[in-house]
Amino acid sequence: MSTSLLPASTRRLVLFFSLGALLGGCGHALTEVPGFDAETWRNDPHACRDQRRTVLPALLRHKELLYEARANDVTALLGPPDEEELRAGTEKVYYYYLEPGTHCQGRRARSGAPTLSLRFGPIGTVTEVLSDPLTPGIGKQKRPFN
Repeated sequence: MSTSLLPASTRRLVLFFSLGALLGGCGHALTEVPGFDAETWRNDPHACRDQRRTVLPALLRHKELLYEARANDVTALLGPPDEEELRAGTEKVYYYYLEPGTHCQGRRARSGAPTLSLRFGPIGTVTEVLSDPLTPGIGKQKRPFN
């Protein structure tokens, strides 16, 4: 006979809601990044208009704010990722292009253009932020991909 004061069904409900509260509390809201023009970033999907490079420095200056942010908050800030890679388990990586490349030529095939990579861990929060170096001088010359 169980010595617990609560019936088994009640214990399961308490456990379920406790786990939900614990997991729901993981991560933090990401409403804005100081000096970062999120609208300019979002209005340049796949970086084909070459506008992301102008706002990238502010984002990288405050990249610590991205760590432990939830995926839906990252999407609200940066827009949907240009590419998404699902990894083992529940891990995933969001890729955002930083400058125009062959992916801007209509077929949206993956290109070798520099990207911002955001890796999400099993609980759905950012665990790693990586940025490829931009191509020097690209933003100053006329782009064939516009």
